[in-house]
Amino acid sequence: MGFLVFAILITLIVVLALLLAVRGGGRVAQTGAQSDVNVYRDQLRDVDRDLARGVLTEDEAEAVRLEVSRRLLEADRRASEAAAVSAGQFWPAAALIAVVLVGGGYGLYTQIGAPGYPDLPMTKRLADIQDAAANRMGQAEAETRAAPNLPPPPEPDERFLELMDKLRATLEERPDDIRGLSLLAENEARLGNFAAARKAQDRILELQGNEATANDLMMSIDIMVFAAGGYVSPEAEELIRRLLVSNPNSGAAQYYTGLTLAQNGRPDQAFPIWRRLLEEGPANAPWVPVIAEEITGIAAAAGVQYTPPARTPLRGPSAEDMTAAEDMSDEDRQAMIRGMVEGLAARLASDGGTAEEWARLITALGVLGDTERATAILSEAREVFAADASAIETIENAARTAGLSE
Repeated sequence: MGFLVFAILITLIVVLALLLAVRGGGRVAQTGAQSDVNVYRDQLRDVDRDLARGVLTEDEAEAVRLEVSRRLLEADRRASEAAAVSAGQFWPAAALIAVVLVGGGYGLYTQIGAPGYPDLPMTKRLADIQDAAANRMGQAEAETRAAPNLPPPPEPDERFLELMDKLRATLEERPDDIRGLSLLAENEARLGNFAAARKAQDRILELQGNEATANDLMMSIDIMVFAAGGYVSPEAEELIRRLLVSNPNSGAAQYYTGLTLAQNGRPDQAFPIWRRLLEEGPANAPWVPVIAEEITGIAAAAGVQYTPPARTPLRGPSAEDMTAAEDMSDEDRQAMIRGMVEGLAARLASDGGTAEEWARLITALGVLGDTERATAILSEAREVFAADASAIETIENAARTAGLSE
């Protein structure tokens, strides 16, 4: 209310100043014409004095009277017209100024302001944000809301479903088998059964207690966030805190911390975290493309103008490249593929890359029969993406395709 009263007073002061300026302009014209009238009246009185002193004859005095009277009438006419014009211009100008300033100001405020909202000090705003974050919806509700909008999982074959049934049955008899639970969580998530995947992963964390690995914590966080449609619930946030305690340099945990802050109304705190991850790397981290796409909006919400650093996409031999090589001789085809593989390997070694690019390199080396080198690349990829369960899954799938999985 205080702001509205203050804004109205300021607007009225500006309107009054402009009206006075318009009024003053009309008065200048009136004052000039009225001055001429006064001068000519004085001249008429001077004619009578000059005639009495003998300076002018009667004929000369009459001629002067006629000329001065003519000029007096003309000056009086101009003064009357100036008064009429001033009055006619003032009220339309006053109305226009009032409409533009009052109406325009109100219209602008309804677009970019917050009509009806009371004054809210920053301390109160931050307290409300903190309260809303503490009382936001939990994981179960978030999963229920997100379920209709999640992308459908790929259609599994019958053999895979049979193996899943056997795995579930086995774990009914051996509920403490961590390796089996890990496989169950991974494959239930692949089938889109996120509730079952989270249940299995929760059991793993329960069995491990304080000894839970970074990979298992990260797997749980990934499942929970994906099942909630990208929303970080209080339960997921607690696991993020656990991961940061055991691994404070975890880029994945820092990424999710920034995401949590952004969702909870604190882009000012999320932006520096994401900016550091984006600018300091590693460039091959799986969260870098996501941050690069979203950070401009986060920066704007934080009141910062920011342009993300340019990223050069990396490329290796694609399916189209392999198809094009089918018409070549064996020797030429092998040379072409190996050249592209070497180029990809060099770029990954110098600039890093995504999990998909590492997977492509492992698969290509397997196709070329260079299993020793493919195994070395596989070991390196496992170290690079150790804290990212989804990236590890991509890498392991490529290893199986290349015939490297034990």
